[in-house]
Amino acid sequence: MADPTSCRIQGLERLQPRRILCCQLRQIGDVLLLTPSLHMLKKRWPDAQIDVFTEKKCAPVLENNPNVNHVWALDRSMGVLEALRYYRTVGRGGGRGRYDLVIDFQQLPRIRWVMAFSDAPVKLSYPPPWYNQLVYTHWAKVSGPYAAKCKAGVLMHAFDLPWENTPPRIYLTEAEKDAARAELAAWGLAPGQTLVTVDPTHRRPARLWPARHYGKLLSLAAHTRPDLRFLLLYGPGELEMASQVRACALDAGLPEDRVILPPRLTTLREMAAMLSLAALHLGNCSSPRHFAVAVGTKSLTVRGSTSNAWTYPGPGHEDVALGLPCQPCSEAPCPHGYKCLNELMPEAVLPRLLALLDA
Repeated sequence: MADPTSCRIQGLERLQPRRILCCQLRQIGDVLLLTPSLHMLKKRWPDAQIDVFTEKKCAPVLENNPNVNHVWALDRSMGVLEALRYYRTVGRGGGRGRYDLVIDFQQLPRIRWVMAFSDAPVKLSYPPPWYNQLVYTHWAKVSGPYAAKCKAGVLMHAFDLPWENTPPRIYLTEAEKDAARAELAAWGLAPGQTLVTVDPTHRRPARLWPARHYGKLLSLAAHTRPDLRFLLLYGPGELEMASQVRACALDAGLPEDRVILPPRLTTLREMAAMLSLAALHLGNCSSPRHFAVAVGTKSLTVRGSTSNAWTYPGPGHEDVALGLPCQPCSEAPCPHGYKCLNELMPEAVLPRLLALLDA
Protein backbone atom coordinates (compact mmCIF):
# COMPACT_ATOMS: atom_id res chain seq x y z
CA MET A 1 0.00 0.00 0.00
CA ALA A 2 1.15 3.53 -0.74
CA ASP A 3 1.69 5.93 2.13
CA PRO A 4 -1.23 8.39 1.70
CA THR A 5 0.78 11.15 3.34
CA SER A 6 3.90 10.84 1.17
CA CYS A 7 4.81 13.62 -1.24
CA ARG A 8 7.25 14.15 -4.07
CA ILE A 9 6.76 17.77 -5.10
CA GLN A 10 10.28 19.13 -5.48
CA GLY A 11 10.53 21.77 -8.19
CA LEU A 12 6.79 22.23 -8.70
CA GLU A 13 6.87 25.71 -7.16
CA ARG A 14 8.69 26.91 -10.31
CA LEU A 15 6.33 25.26 -12.78
CA GLN A 16 4.62 27.54 -15.31
CA PRO A 17 2.67 25.15 -17.55
CA ARG A 18 1.25 26.26 -20.86
CA ARG A 19 -0.55 22.98 -21.60
CA ILE A 20 -2.18 20.80 -18.94
CA LEU A 21 -3.91 17.43 -19.27
CA CYS A 22 -6.29 16.24 -16.52
CA CYS A 23 -7.22 12.54 -16.53
CA GLN A 24 -10.51 11.37 -15.00
CA LEU A 25 -12.55 8.52 -16.48
CA ARG A 26 -15.60 6.96 -14.84
CA GLN A 27 -18.07 7.74 -13.34
CA ILE A 28 -20.15 10.67 -14.59
CA GLY A 29 -20.46 12.13 -11.10
CA ASP A 30 -16.69 11.87 -10.62
CA VAL A 31 -16.08 13.95 -13.74
CA LEU A 32 -18.50 16.55 -12.43
CA LEU A 33 -16.58 16.54 -9.14
CA LEU A 34 -13.42 17.25 -11.14
CA THR A 35 -14.70 20.67 -12.23
CA PRO A 36 -13.62 22.52 -9.04
CA SER A 37 -10.07 21.28 -9.72
CA LEU A 38 -10.27 22.58 -13.29
CA HIS A 39 -11.37 25.94 -11.91
CA MET A 40 -8.44 25.98 -9.47
CA LEU A 41 -5.94 25.22 -12.24
CA LYS A 42 -7.34 27.93 -14.51
CA LYS A 43 -7.30 30.45 -11.69
CA ARG A 44 -3.65 29.61 -10.92
CA TRP A 45 -2.55 29.65 -14.59
CA PRO A 46 -5.13 31.69 -16.53
CA ASP A 47 -3.18 31.51 -19.79
CA ALA A 48 -2.75 27.74 -19.73
CA GLN A 49 -4.73 25.46 -22.02
CA ILE A 50 -6.41 22.70 -20.02
CA ASP A 51 -7.47 19.47 -21.72
CA VAL A 52 -9.36 16.57 -20.14
CA PHE A 53 -9.09 12.85 -20.85
CA THR A 54 -12.37 11.14 -19.95
CA GLU A 55 -14.90 8.64 -21.26
CA LYS A 56 -17.32 9.38 -24.08
CA LYS A 57 -20.34 9.02 -21.78
CA CYS A 58 -18.90 11.68 -19.44
CA ALA A 59 -17.90 14.25 -22.07
CA PRO A 60 -21.26 16.13 -22.11
CA VAL A 61 -20.57 17.21 -18.52
CA LEU A 62 -17.68 19.36 -19.78
CA GLU A 63 -19.42 21.04 -22.73
CA ASN A 64 -19.20 24.85 -22.63
CA ASN A 65 -16.90 24.74 -19.60
CA PRO A 66 -14.77 27.90 -19.89
CA ASN A 67 -11.89 26.20 -18.07
CA VAL A 68 -11.58 23.39 -20.64
CA ASN A 69 -9.84 23.77 -23.97
CA HIS A 70 -10.29 20.25 -25.39
CA VAL A 71 -11.85 16.96 -24.31
CA TRP A 72 -10.31 13.62 -25.25
CA ALA A 73 -13.38 11.34 -25.16
CA LEU A 74 -12.45 7.68 -24.85
CA ASP A 75 -14.51 5.12 -26.76
CA ARG A 76 -14.19 1.99 -24.61
CA SER A 77 -15.21 -0.24 -27.54
CA MET A 78 -11.85 0.24 -29.27
CA GLY A 79 -9.65 -2.79 -29.82
CA VAL A 80 -6.40 -3.18 -27.88
CA LEU A 81 -4.01 -1.92 -30.56
CA GLU A 82 -6.31 0.96 -31.54
CA ALA A 83 -6.66 1.91 -27.88
CA LEU A 84 -2.89 1.89 -27.32
CA ARG A 85 -2.40 4.17 -30.31
CA TYR A 86 -5.09 6.46 -28.92
CA TYR A 87 -3.46 6.57 -25.46
CA ARG A 88 -0.17 7.54 -27.10
CA THR A 89 -1.88 10.27 -29.11
CA VAL A 90 -3.53 11.67 -25.99
CA GLY A 91 -0.41 11.47 -23.85
CA ARG A 92 1.69 13.29 -26.45
CA GLY A 93 -0.83 16.05 -27.08
CA GLY A 94 -2.31 14.85 -30.37
CA GLY A 95 -0.21 17.18 -32.50
CA ARG A 96 -1.26 20.20 -30.45
CA GLY A 97 2.07 20.42 -28.64
CA ARG A 98 3.62 18.62 -25.70
CA TYR A 99 1.89 18.80 -22.34
CA ASP A 100 3.87 20.48 -19.59
CA LEU A 101 1.79 18.92 -16.83
CA VAL A 102 -0.33 15.75 -16.82
CA ILE A 103 -2.44 15.02 -13.73
CA ASP A 104 -3.86 11.58 -12.99
CA PHE A 105 -6.81 11.93 -10.60
CA GLN A 106 -7.72 8.24 -10.66
CA GLN A 107 -4.83 5.83 -11.41
CA LEU A 108 -6.88 3.49 -13.58
CA PRO A 109 -5.06 1.23 -16.09
CA ARG A 110 -6.16 3.25 -19.12
CA ILE A 111 -4.88 6.45 -17.54
CA ARG A 112 -1.60 4.80 -16.63
CA TRP A 113 -1.10 3.98 -20.31
CA VAL A 114 -1.57 7.66 -21.16
CA MET A 115 0.93 8.58 -18.45
CA ALA A 116 3.43 6.00 -19.67
CA PHE A 117 3.25 7.25 -23.27
CA SER A 118 3.31 10.94 -22.31
CA ASP A 119 6.48 12.97 -22.80
CA ALA A 120 5.35 15.60 -20.28
CA PRO A 121 8.12 16.68 -17.87
CA VAL A 122 5.67 16.58 -14.93
CA LYS A 123 3.33 13.63 -14.36
CA LEU A 124 1.45 14.21 -11.12
CA SER A 125 -0.94 12.09 -9.05
CA TYR A 126 -1.75 11.14 -5.47
CA PRO A 127 0.71 8.73 -3.77
CA PRO A 128 0.89 5.62 -5.99
CA PRO A 129 1.73 2.08 -4.86
CA TRP A 130 5.41 1.25 -5.27
CA TYR A 131 4.84 -0.83 -8.41
CA ASN A 132 3.35 2.18 -10.25
CA GLN A 133 5.76 4.87 -9.10
CA LEU A 134 7.81 4.76 -12.32
CA VAL A 135 4.77 6.09 -14.22
CA TYR A 136 4.80 9.36 -12.27
CA THR A 137 7.39 12.06 -11.67
CA HIS A 138 5.59 13.71 -8.74
CA TRP A 139 2.82 12.96 -6.27
CA ALA A 140 1.04 14.79 -3.47
CA LYS A 141 -1.42 13.74 -0.79
CA VAL A 142 -5.16 14.20 -1.11
CA SER A 143 -7.44 16.16 1.20
CA GLY A 144 -11.04 15.87 2.32
CA PRO A 145 -13.53 15.00 3.56
CA TYR A 146 -15.71 16.35 0.70
CA ALA A 147 -15.12 14.23 -2.41
CA ALA A 148 -14.32 17.16 -4.71
CA LYS A 149 -11.89 18.54 -2.14
CA CYS A 150 -10.29 15.11 -1.83
CA LYS A 151 -9.70 15.16 -5.58
CA ALA A 152 -8.39 18.73 -5.47
CA GLY A 153 -6.07 17.89 -2.58
CA VAL A 154 -3.38 16.83 -5.04
CA LEU A 155 -3.36 20.38 -6.43
CA MET A 156 -3.60 21.97 -3.00
CA HIS A 157 -0.52 20.16 -1.71
CA ALA A 158 1.48 20.15 -4.94
CA PHE A 159 1.03 23.83 -5.79
CA ASP A 160 0.02 25.35 -2.44
CA LEU A 161 -3.43 26.27 -3.76
CA PRO A 162 -6.24 27.19 -1.33
CA TRP A 163 -9.52 25.30 -1.19
CA GLU A 164 -12.32 27.85 -1.64
CA ASN A 165 -15.24 25.40 -1.48
CA THR A 166 -15.97 25.94 -5.16
CA PRO A 167 -18.96 23.75 -6.08
CA PRO A 168 -19.05 21.50 -9.12
CA ARG A 169 -20.36 23.27 -12.21
CA ILE A 170 -22.05 22.33 -15.47
CA TYR A 171 -22.46 25.18 -17.93
CA LEU A 172 -25.89 25.19 -19.56
CA THR A 173 -26.99 27.49 -22.36
CA GLU A 174 -30.18 29.53 -22.22
CA ALA A 175 -31.41 27.50 -25.19
CA GLU A 176 -31.01 24.30 -23.18
CA LYS A 177 -32.95 25.77 -20.26
CA ASP A 178 -35.70 27.03 -22.58
CA ALA A 179 -35.99 23.60 -24.19
CA ALA A 180 -36.25 21.97 -20.76
CA ARG A 181 -38.91 24.47 -19.70
CA ALA A 182 -40.94 23.73 -22.83
CA GLU A 183 -40.64 19.96 -22.45
CA LEU A 184 -41.69 20.05 -18.81
CA ALA A 185 -44.72 22.10 -19.78
CA ALA A 186 -45.56 19.53 -22.46
CA TRP A 187 -45.33 16.81 -19.80
CA GLY A 188 -47.82 18.67 -17.63
CA LEU A 189 -45.89 21.06 -15.36
CA ALA A 190 -48.14 24.08 -14.94
CA PRO A 191 -47.22 27.66 -13.99
CA GLY A 192 -47.17 28.12 -10.23
CA GLN A 193 -46.32 24.51 -9.48
CA THR A 194 -43.13 23.72 -7.56
CA LEU A 195 -40.93 21.16 -9.27
CA VAL A 196 -39.07 18.53 -7.24
CA THR A 197 -36.82 16.14 -9.14
CA VAL A 198 -36.54 12.62 -7.74
CA ASP A 199 -33.75 10.13 -8.47
CA PRO A 200 -35.05 6.85 -6.99
CA THR A 201 -32.76 4.45 -8.87
CA HIS A 202 -29.38 2.86 -8.26
CA ARG A 203 -27.64 -0.30 -9.45
CA ARG A 204 -26.23 -0.97 -5.97
CA PRO A 205 -28.77 -2.20 -3.40
CA ALA A 206 -26.77 -0.63 -0.56
CA ARG A 207 -27.62 2.79 -2.00
CA LEU A 208 -31.21 2.12 -3.06
CA TRP A 209 -33.96 3.42 -0.78
CA PRO A 210 -37.03 1.20 -1.31
CA ALA A 211 -39.57 2.24 -3.93
CA ARG A 212 -42.38 1.96 -1.38
CA HIS A 213 -40.61 4.52 0.82
CA TYR A 214 -40.22 6.96 -2.05
CA GLY A 215 -43.85 6.49 -3.01
CA LYS A 216 -45.08 7.16 0.53
CA LEU A 217 -42.81 10.20 0.92
CA LEU A 218 -44.05 11.79 -2.29
CA SER A 219 -47.65 11.27 -1.21
CA LEU A 220 -47.02 12.73 2.25
CA ALA A 221 -45.18 15.74 0.85
CA ALA A 222 -47.89 16.45 -1.72
CA HIS A 223 -50.56 16.30 0.97
CA THR A 224 -48.70 18.96 2.95
CA ARG A 225 -47.68 21.01 -0.08
CA PRO A 226 -50.36 20.85 -2.80
CA ASP A 227 -48.14 22.91 -5.12
CA LEU A 228 -45.51 20.17 -5.45
CA ARG A 229 -44.98 18.30 -8.71
CA PHE A 230 -42.48 15.43 -8.86
CA LEU A 231 -40.29 14.55 -11.85
CA LEU A 232 -38.89 11.02 -11.72
CA LEU A 233 -35.40 10.72 -13.21
CA TYR A 234 -33.99 7.54 -14.67
CA GLY A 235 -31.03 6.46 -16.78
CA PRO A 236 -30.47 3.64 -19.26
CA GLY A 237 -32.05 0.43 -18.00
CA GLU A 238 -33.73 2.15 -15.04
CA LEU A 239 -37.24 2.82 -16.37
CA GLU A 240 -38.69 -0.16 -14.50
CA MET A 241 -37.37 1.13 -11.15
CA ALA A 242 -38.78 4.60 -11.79
CA SER A 243 -42.12 3.12 -12.87
CA GLN A 244 -42.27 1.10 -9.66
CA VAL A 245 -41.81 4.27 -7.60
CA ARG A 246 -44.61 5.94 -9.54
CA ALA A 247 -46.89 2.96 -8.89
CA CYS A 248 -46.05 3.01 -5.18
CA ALA A 249 -46.77 6.74 -5.01
CA LEU A 250 -50.18 6.29 -6.63
CA ASP A 251 -50.96 3.39 -4.28
CA ALA A 252 -50.06 5.69 -1.36
CA GLY A 253 -52.63 8.24 -2.52
CA LEU A 254 -50.63 10.62 -4.73
CA PRO A 255 -52.86 12.01 -7.50
CA GLU A 256 -51.71 10.81 -10.91
CA ASP A 257 -51.21 14.32 -12.25
CA ARG A 258 -48.73 15.17 -9.48
CA VAL A 259 -45.95 12.87 -10.70
CA ILE A 260 -44.20 12.98 -14.07
CA LEU A 261 -42.53 9.91 -15.52
CA PRO A 262 -40.69 11.11 -18.63
CA PRO A 263 -41.91 9.26 -21.73
CA ARG A 264 -38.36 9.07 -23.06
CA LEU A 265 -34.81 8.84 -21.78
CA THR A 266 -33.30 12.30 -21.37
CA THR A 267 -29.68 13.16 -22.10
CA LEU A 268 -27.32 14.23 -19.33
CA ARG A 269 -27.55 17.86 -20.31
CA GLU A 270 -31.35 17.73 -20.65
CA MET A 271 -31.52 16.26 -17.16
CA ALA A 272 -29.24 19.01 -15.86
CA ALA A 273 -31.40 21.68 -17.48
CA MET A 274 -34.54 20.24 -15.88
CA LEU A 275 -32.76 20.07 -12.53
CA SER A 276 -31.91 23.76 -12.86
CA LEU A 277 -35.64 24.54 -12.96
CA ALA A 278 -36.44 22.55 -9.80
CA ALA A 279 -36.83 23.90 -6.28
CA LEU A 280 -35.26 20.76 -4.80
CA HIS A 281 -33.68 17.46 -5.79
CA LEU A 282 -34.41 14.31 -3.77
CA GLY A 283 -32.62 11.04 -4.37
CA ASN A 284 -30.14 8.31 -3.64
CA CYS A 285 -26.38 8.78 -3.50
CA SER A 286 -25.85 8.96 -7.25
CA SER A 287 -24.68 11.43 -9.89
CA PRO A 288 -27.91 13.52 -10.12
CA ARG A 289 -27.21 14.84 -6.60
CA HIS A 290 -23.94 16.32 -7.92
CA PHE A 291 -25.76 17.75 -10.93
CA ALA A 292 -28.14 19.50 -8.53
CA VAL A 293 -25.20 21.18 -6.82
CA ALA A 294 -23.73 22.02 -10.22
CA VAL A 295 -26.85 23.92 -11.35
CA GLY A 296 -27.57 25.60 -8.01
CA THR A 297 -30.58 23.49 -6.97
CA LYS A 298 -31.00 22.41 -3.35
CA SER A 299 -30.62 18.69 -2.65
CA LEU A 300 -31.57 16.06 -0.09
CA THR A 301 -29.87 12.67 -0.36
CA VAL A 302 -30.94 9.44 1.32
CA ARG A 303 -27.80 7.66 2.54
CA GLY A 304 -27.29 3.95 2.99
CA SER A 305 -23.77 2.58 2.72
CA THR A 306 -22.06 5.83 1.73
CA SER A 307 -20.67 8.57 3.95
CA ASN A 308 -21.46 12.27 3.98
CA ALA A 309 -18.17 12.93 2.17
CA TRP A 310 -20.27 13.03 -1.01
CA THR A 311 -22.47 15.85 0.32
CA TYR A 312 -21.44 19.34 -0.73
CA PRO A 313 -20.57 21.30 2.45
CA GLY A 314 -22.71 24.33 1.80
CA PRO A 315 -26.20 25.64 2.55
CA GLY A 316 -29.07 23.91 0.79
CA HIS A 317 -27.40 20.50 0.48
CA GLU A 318 -28.13 17.85 3.09
CA ASP A 319 -28.29 14.10 3.55
CA VAL A 320 -30.41 11.96 5.79
CA ALA A 321 -29.41 8.61 7.29
CA LEU A 322 -30.69 6.23 9.94
CA GLY A 323 -27.39 6.55 11.80
CA LEU A 324 -26.66 2.91 12.52
CA PRO A 325 -23.27 2.04 14.06
CA CYS A 326 -22.33 0.21 10.85
CA GLN A 327 -22.87 3.30 8.67
CA PRO A 328 -21.04 4.02 6.45
CA CYS A 329 -19.87 0.60 5.30
CA SER A 330 -18.41 -1.12 2.26
CA GLU A 331 -20.42 -2.10 -0.80
CA ALA A 332 -20.36 -5.80 0.15
CA PRO A 333 -23.68 -7.66 0.56
CA CYS A 334 -25.27 -6.46 3.78
CA PRO A 335 -25.51 -9.01 6.62
CA HIS A 336 -28.30 -6.94 8.18
CA GLY A 337 -30.65 -6.93 5.19
CA TYR A 338 -29.99 -3.26 4.33
CA LYS A 339 -31.55 -2.18 7.59
CA CYS A 340 -30.12 1.34 7.11
CA LEU A 341 -32.43 1.83 4.13
CA ASN A 342 -35.43 -0.36 4.89
CA GLU A 343 -35.90 1.08 8.39
CA LEU A 344 -35.42 4.72 7.41
CA MET A 345 -39.08 5.64 7.26
CA PRO A 346 -40.63 8.26 4.94
CA GLU A 347 -42.17 9.98 7.96
CA ALA A 348 -38.65 10.65 9.27
CA VAL A 349 -37.47 12.11 5.96
CA LEU A 350 -40.54 14.31 5.37
CA PRO A 351 -39.62 17.12 7.84
CA ARG A 352 -36.16 17.43 6.27
CA LEU A 353 -37.68 17.63 2.80
CA LEU A 354 -40.20 20.29 3.78
CA ALA A 355 -37.63 22.32 5.70
CA LEU A 356 -35.30 22.45 2.69
CA LEU A 357 -38.16 23.50 0.44
CA ASP A 358 -38.97 26.35 2.81
CA ALA A 359 -35.34 27.40 3.36
